[in-house]
Amino acid sequence: MLYLSSLEEAQPVIKALSAPMRMEIMKIIYATPGVSMNYLANALNLTNSAVSMHVSKLVEAGLVHIETTSGKRGTMKLVSPCHDRMIVDMQTSCRQNTDSFYQDDIRIGCFTSCQVTPTCGLSTPLGLIGAIDDIKAFTFPEHFDAGILWFTSGYVEYGLPNHLQAGQRLKELQISFEISSEYPGFNTDYPSDIHFYLNGTFLGVWVSPGDYGDRRGHVSPAWWPDTLNQYGLLKNLIIGSQGTFMDGGQRLSDLTIEDLKLDYNSLLTFRIQVPEDTTNCGGCTLFGEQFGDYNQAIRVRAFYE
Repeated sequence: MLYLSSLEEAQPVIKALSAPMRMEIMKIIYATPGVSMNYLANALNLTNSAVSMHVSKLVEAGLVHIETTSGKRGTMKLVSPCHDRMIVDMQTSCRQNTDSFYQDDIRIGCFTSCQVTPTCGLSTPLGLIGAIDDIKAFTFPEHFDAGILWFTSGYVEYGLPNHLQAGQRLKELQISFEISSEYPGFNTDYPSDIHFYLNGTFLGVWVSPGDYGDRRGHVSPAWWPDTLNQYGLLKNLIIGSQGTFMDGGQRLSDLTIEDLKLDYNSLLTFRIQVPEDTTNCGGCTLFGEQFGDYNQAIRVRAFYE
């Protein structure tokens, strides 16, 4: 999957796909990856030089790659797609034009503290860390490389970077992550009350609808078992001057960014928790890079003036 964090970053891709003939080339190579330049020329009734020009534009945009192999009359160039889907983050594009901000990605495994109960586990893109349902695995050094973790109750806590300088004022904090409930196997109708805290202050609770496993995650490793968590929902927790929201529309609490009294000296600690005594103790799964649908770590955006 190709993830583009803004419209500006997506511009070369959009430009490359603006030519109808290049769209036709993409359709052909997705239907039959590894076709030759000659095949494309014949299929589209183009000259070899015209096909070469169009393909070079797609290569520059990172959409296709060319493999050179031996043919009947020397070498032959084979064209294949680089990605199976593309996501463009439109929201970042809109905010970048009006506000000063900084952005950091925190890997799922880079938690600074945790307390979890089974069912639980974590994994890197290369393999599971320890044994499934063994809470000791969360203390293994490999946990820093984890791209997915899950637990039934408890919490994980992350330190968030603070790049503010003296005289700068934080206006809004956004924390984005791919998340779901945790069920032994999967259950799309399995609500879980997931609580959020910043520096020990309760931000609010969001109810995850379920644990999704009806299909494979778009970016999960090929070896990842079908019986384990597959993908989640991409959510954006927003703490601003009007309160705390999920995705901008669902109010979680009246707590504002000013209530947190943060400045350039503040240390930031973010906790994701499922209390054992909450009404819907349905666990939590966090998907990071190379897992789930979005290939995204925990993304922190801070807007300031």
